[in-house]
This record gives sequence, C-alpha cells and structure tokens, in this order.
Amino acid sequence: MQAVLEGHYREDAPYPSVIVNVTERCNLSCAHCFIYRDANPLSPVRPRVADEPTDDEMLETLEMLRDRHGIRTALWMGGEPLLRGPLIERGVKLFPRNTITTNGTIEVPDLGPNVLYVVSLDGPEDVNDAIRGRGSYKRVMQNLRRLPEDLSSPVQVQCTVTRRNQDRLEELVRELQKTRVGWMSFSFYVPRASDDGPDAWPDNEARVPAVREVMRLRNEYPGFVRNTRRSLELMLPEHAERVTAACPARERVLPLYLDGHVFRTPGCCYGNDVDCVRCGAWVVFHLAAELEGHAS
Repeated sequence: MQAVLEGHYREDAPYPSVIVNVTERCNLSCAHCFIYRDANPLSPVRPRVADEPTDDEMLETLEMLRDRHGIRTALWMGGEPLLRGPLIERGVKLFPRNTITTNGTIEVPDLGPNVLYVVSLDGPEDVNDAIRGRGSYKRVMQNLRRLPEDLSSPVQVQCTVTRRNQDRLEELVRELQKTRVGWMSFSFYVPRASDDGPDAWPDNEARVPAVREVMRLRNEYPGFVRNTRRSLELMLPEHAERVTAACPARERVLPLYLDGHVFRTPGCCYGNDVDCVRCGAWVVFHLAAELEGHAS
C-alpha cells in the first residue's frame, strides 16, 4: 500500500502523531462530518469491504511510516473505525499511545490502558439526533451506561460545539455524568471555506459566547470537562488567528486519508477545504497551549 505525502508534509520530517483513516464506511451519516467533504481524498463511491486495503497492507505501511517519522501516538478514525475491529486490535500494538475516535454505536472492546476511546456526541437527544441521525443518542448512551467496571481502556466523550448546539451543552454534561464515562471535552466546529451554514459562526467574534460557555462548564464541572483553561483562552479573537496562522498540528500530526488503496495527506487534519481562520479544532488549540507550557 502506498502513502503519498503531499503539500507541506515531507517524507524526511519527524511527526510525533499520526491520524489514520482506516475506512470510509460508516453506520451513521452526520451532518457536519468533515471526512466526506467533496474536496477531500475519497473513493468515488463509499467502498465495500472487499474494496478496502487489507489489514496486512495497511499495517505494513503504518509500520514503515512509524519507523521513518518517529511516530509515537496514533489516532484511529473513519468512517467508523470499529467496523474494522481486527485491524484496530492489531494496529494499536504498533504505537505506545492510541486514541480511537468512534461514534459510540458499537460496543468498545478492551484494548488495554494505552488505548483511549473518544466517543462523539453533539448535545442532548433532540440536538444530537438532528446532526447524527435519529436514534443515535439512545444507542450511544445505552452503550456508555453498560461500560464494564473492569474496562482498562479509558472512555471519554467529545462534543463538537456548533452554532446550533452552543446553548444546550450543559444538558449533555449532566446526562453524561450518569454514565460510566471518565470525562469529556469540547471541540469547536471547523468550517469549510465560505461556510455560512447552521453550524458555522460568521467569525471568531461571534464564536465568543460558545467559548465562554465551555469556560464556564469547565469551572462548574472540574475534572469532568477537561479542556484546558489556556486552550480555551487561545480561542478568543485576540489570540485565535495567531494560533491558526502558525498551526501547531501541521508540524506535529501526519494525517492519512484513504483514497482507494492509497494513503494521501490532505491540506490539514480536517481536510482540504477548511477555513483556517475560523478553525476550532481541539487538537490545534490544545497543542498551542502545551507549547506555551500550559498543560492544564
């Protein structure tokens, strides 16, 4: 299997982390999913299982990239990565630290303490299901309530804050505290260029009330809402464009999107058509805060 590094990604550069799209198949169809945007590397149609690279092909390529770039942390995504359970079970053994981003509709297997599950939910039931599909909230919450007490892989929830759910976030926090989830975090919607849809704020000034609300929730639910204080401060207008202009993820995270039987690097972790000025990606602002020496 070939890996084509394009744009500013280089074959001789170190990348501490990799984001791996292991499948374009998914059992949901979320309205704001960035993977399926037209400008991103994708197969012309959603592939069948038989159309995807084999487990061995993909893992051999990832092992080569790990050794060449010094990759220590892998984030596994899709589509829905747990649709390729055997691949994931083998793949997490290649890296010291792993994160699996899942929609939570499939029960999570115990893959050990070096694997973190990040389950996506986008608000209380009516808000979430308007984005992620009818019935998805109940399926996910049922799985979160049934997490085994002896599960050694930690589980967190991440909510993508958008213009349409920003006033309903605390409802989700309260419901999640009734489950076996360890904690949660908030990322913010990353719009396409010229995106004026219901999820996007027109500018970073308009996003301020949403950022302030997450700041409040962090203070109200200490230890459970785990966005760092500084990462949220950096999202305010006086800092945000400085951070995104020197995006720390571009130099530290290698994104690999499936394009048939080829891994291809998009323009950034979120694809080829993003509006970087309005970026709200958790990874970008979390890394920026860490680089300033703020880990909490």
